[in-house]
Amino acid sequence: MSNLTTEELKGLSETLGAEKVLIQKYKNYAKMTADPTIRAMCEQLAGQHMNHYDTLMMNFQ
Repeated sequence: MSNLTTEELKGLSETLGAEKVLIQKYKNYAKMTADPTIRAMCEQLAGQHMNHYDTLMMNFQ
């Protein structure tokens, strides 16, 4: 990976943090609902954000 500037690292760190928040929120929403359709949608969204997080981490290392 190329060298990142301090500003780029800060942006990456903020994006990773935001993805972690979204993962946790959608997991919590899935637990809170009794509607199986909404639960599945929330779990799918949590998975998408987990993929985003994992992709960013692969490029960060």
